[in-house]
Order: sequence, then C-alpha cells, then structure tokens
Amino acid sequence: MFKYISVLIQALVVLTIQCYAQKDFTPAWSKGVVWYQIFPERFNNGDLHNDPVAADQNGAYPFDDSSAFQTHPWTSDWYQLQPYEQKNGKNIWFQLQRRRYGGDLQGILDKLDYIRSLGVEAIYMTPVFWSPSSHKYDALCYHHVDPTFGPDPEGDKKLMAAEDPMKPEQWVWTKADLLVLKLIEEVHKHKMHIIFDGVFNHMGIKNFAFRDVEQNQQASPFKDWFIINSWRDKEKGTDFQYKAWFGVKTLPEFREDSTGIVEGPKQYIFNSTRRWMNPMNKGTAFGIDGWRLDVAYDVGHPFWKSWRTLVKSINPEAYLTAELVDPIAKTKPYLEGDEFDATMNYNFAFIMHDFFVQDSLAATVTAFDARLKELREAFGSGVAFSMQNLMNSHDATRIGSAVANPDGEKFGKWGKYFNWSQKSNNRNYNARKPNATQIQKQKLIAAFQILYLGSPMIYYGDEAGMWGSNDPDCRKPMVWAGNKYDAETYNPDQSRHAPDTVSFNADLFNWYRKFIAYRKQYKAIRLGDYKTLLTDDAQQLYAFSRKYENQEVIVIVNRGNKPVSISPAFLQSGKYREVDTKKMVKRVDLKSMGIVILVN
Repeated sequence: MFKYISVLIQALVVLTIQCYAQKDFTPAWSKGVVWYQIFPERFNNGDLHNDPVAADQNGAYPFDDSSAFQTHPWTSDWYQLQPYEQKNGKNIWFQLQRRRYGGDLQGILDKLDYIRSLGVEAIYMTPVFWSPSSHKYDALCYHHVDPTFGPDPEGDKKLMAAEDPMKPEQWVWTKADLLVLKLIEEVHKHKMHIIFDGVFNHMGIKNFAFRDVEQNQQASPFKDWFIINSWRDKEKGTDFQYKAWFGVKTLPEFREDSTGIVEGPKQYIFNSTRRWMNPMNKGTAFGIDGWRLDVAYDVGHPFWKSWRTLVKSINPEAYLTAELVDPIAKTKPYLEGDEFDATMNYNFAFIMHDFFVQDSLAATVTAFDARLKELREAFGSGVAFSMQNLMNSHDATRIGSAVANPDGEKFGKWGKYFNWSQKSNNRNYNARKPNATQIQKQKLIAAFQILYLGSPMIYYGDEAGMWGSNDPDCRKPMVWAGNKYDAETYNPDQSRHAPDTVSFNADLFNWYRKFIAYRKQYKAIRLGDYKTLLTDDAQQLYAFSRKYENQEVIVIVNRGNKPVSISPAFLQSGKYREVDTKKMVKRVDLKSMGIVILVN
C-alpha cells in the first residue's frame, strides 16, 4: 500500500514540476542571434531620385511644410544650420526634426554585404510604412511602404489614392512595396532574418480613417475606431476632442474594449499583418520573419493574445518582440507564451549602464552579477536566449555618448534619464566625440554584450564609432567608410568648439566583428548555459563560464582602471587556452578595462 502511495506522490511531484516549468515557446532561429537595428531614413541614401519634398512632411512635427527645404547634406556638421534652414529663422531643435537625409530601401539593399560582413544574423527596421515623419511612428497606413523609400513616390501615391483601404482584396502593390519584398528576399539570401516595426496603439493624424472621422464626425464609418471625447457640435458648443498617445495630438489612439482593440482597426491590423508575412500568398519564405511591437505596454493584453494566435498561424517560427521598459514583475505577463517571445531588453541595458558606464557611482561586481542572474532567470531559458540585449536604440543616447557622460542620471530611471540625456534639455550634457579611454570602455561593453547569454542587438553606427545624445541626436546619418565628413565644430547655439573628426572607426568595427565571430565559432557562447566564476568587488573583476555539451568558454573582465594579473582556482586544471594566442594558461593578465576569453 505504502509503495503505491509513494509512487503516486512521485507522479504528482513530476506532474507539478511539468505544470510549473515554463515551456519554450520561442522560435529556434531567434536564440542567440546577433541583431542589427536600422533607422531607414538615416542609414543610407541609395536612390537620389526619390528623396522627400516639403509636402511629404504634412502632418508631422514641427508642422512646417512650406519653408525652404532640401535633402540635407549627408556628410555635413550635425549642429550646423544650412543656408536653406537659416531662411525660416528657427533654432536647431526645430530644424533637426524637419530634416530629411534621404535614406531609403535601396540604401539598405546596397549595404547588405556590409551588414553581413559584421556578422549580423537578423535585422530589425524601425517603421517603413507610409508616414510624414522621419521616424515613421505616425503611420498613414500599415499596408503600404512609404513612397519616398521606393523608386517612384508620385506614382505610388496615385496608385494608393485609387484603392479602398478597407478592401484588402483591392490593395495594390506599389513600387515601394515591391522593393521591400526584394529587400526581404535579399536578406534571406544573405542568410539573415528581418522583422518589421508594428505601431498598433496609434496612427498618424493624417491616416485615412481619422481624416474621415475628422471630416464626417459621427457619420463616419470609422467613428468607433478612435477614443473620441467630444464631437464637433455648434448647438452644444463642443469641439472635436480625442485621446492621443501621451497627449501628442498627431497620434490618435485606437479604441479598446474588453476584447482588445475594437473590431474595425483590429481587422485592418490583421489584414496588414497577413500581407507582410505572406505577400501575394507566395508563402512565408517571401515574408518578414516577425515583428517588433511599439509601445506594447499601451495596448491591452487581449489584443496581443489574439494577434499572436494570428501571427503563429501564418508562421509558427515568427518572432515577436516587444518594446517594454518595465521591471520584471510587470514584464512577466507579456512573456508567458501567449503574447511575445521576447522584449527589447532595456533591463539588460539598465544593469550594464549601472556597472560599466557609471564610474564613481558604479554598481559593485556582486550587485551586477545578482541583477543579471535575476533577469536571466525571470522568464524561462527560451526567452532568455531570445531577448534582444541592447545598449541603446533610436530612443536612447548612443553608447558612444553614454560612456562620455558617466555618473549622471541612471538609465533605469527611464523618464528622468530620457530628458537628462537630451542635449536640448540639458545644456551640460557632453555631446562631443568620446575620447580614447571612453572608446575603450565602449569596447569592453560591446564585448560583454556579445559574449553574454541572449541575443545582442547593435544599433546602426555604434560599430562605426558614432556618438550622439538622446533623440534626435542618436539619429544622425550613418558614418560610412569612403565618405568624407565635415568635422563637428558647431554647438546647438551655433557657437563653435574645437573640431571633432567624423569618420568610420575601422578599429572599433573590427572589434565588434571579432567578438561576433567568436559567438559563431563557439556554440557555447550562443547557446551555452551560464555560471558565475568570480566576483571581486575590490578589483572590479568578474568571470563567467558558458558551457554547451563538451565545450566551455570562460570570460574574465577587468572593469577597473588598473591592469591585473590573476591565477584563479578554476584555471589551475591547465585545460584552458586563450582564444587569440592559443596558449594554455593558468594565469591571466588583464589590461585596465580589459577582457580575456578562454576555451577548453
């Protein structure tokens, strides 16, 4: 009898463990890949005949589509007002939002060999859909690519004007649409994946549905799409008022109910999703490989659950990553297998900044390790391997400027840091070129980011040595080898400083490429488990091991400002060799801000 009870108890324990153990719901390809984030308008101008004109800005901040305008010189000094800008008498912060540099899809196509040479395996592009802004987060529609990203802007606009956006069977394929399909195809030929940015909380004020609501008010067939606070009514004396994202009136929000985004916009989003994942019904091999979801925290869980079901029904291996900047507890509900596969891992960046970027305020090695462990184990191993471990993005100061501004606000204090790291809000922020010591710190950060568990994401140009404070300065045009750039000498107030040379940093590029190559060479770095080996607060030393099957890689980091020589117990077996020299080692010499990689 007791024997059977014992067996029953063991069975119940196993079942309990199975019930509580998180299943791996993430795509196989997303685990440990190297990501590259592209801001299309600022990446590369591959077609000089499709550049935006002033009228293309209608509806976008700063609401000036009539002043003198031209494609801004790609290689010019960032803060210098050009002659066409001086004509409207506005300051630099007005002008920076108005500038267009002409980056386009052909420009990305032309640089796929460059991206692949870095070792990148997956591309995330910020929005490419039709929009009047440079950033494209104020979409006019989701089913067409911005005409100025393709070869025939005016022809595309005529084609779009003749269709009914609510009848997907009538949707045309513009030349810009076809070019993005070519880009997807070429990315796949380069053995990479690509995801689009989905902005499903709101659209731009000039989108087809909201324009109809604004004109026809309650008579509009789209009246239930948006959150209308009051209608235009002369008898009642009310104006037309609506809810906009964070109060930004150019971004009307979709209405939601208990089931999520209401039926009208929901079906439009679903139809647009199908279009880009299985274009022309040719198969998912011709579509994008997933989505990054903007301000995911501002869309209710019911919508994300139903949308994930749709996405996975089209392509079970599609990857879904969310923009979330919340702590672990608030993030967990999104990562339980019925919404997202991963997030843009800002929590990783917060931890990294506290330890590596800060100097006198730097976290201890022990605290650093404990926070990494908590985050690494918070959502299950499948999610951990698929998290986009970034250091910065289009919404944050570049790492090259972060290291030049230590001991300021903490990155984890998102709102305060966002404002503090904007040169427009903080005149004391150092927006100058980082010095050699600061670039060495960036190198150490990049190496750790690439060697750590998860999927490192590089923001375009970090590998080239670009710098810039928070938005809009983090969105400078890409620095390409072979281009001759004007030195940066202008301050925002148009006073001058000593020249900061702007050029492609080949040494930094090769550093990124070297560590990405290690990641590909050693499967333990991409898919291995993680174990802390050393935490030395006094000397700011940290070591960890990555193991996969019989392969082990050990990484030792010296965060301190002095060289260190150590012979830790875990090396005394004499079975580890340094990856570059191939020499067996029991003692390791680390430069200040240095890193050593060993393999068995």
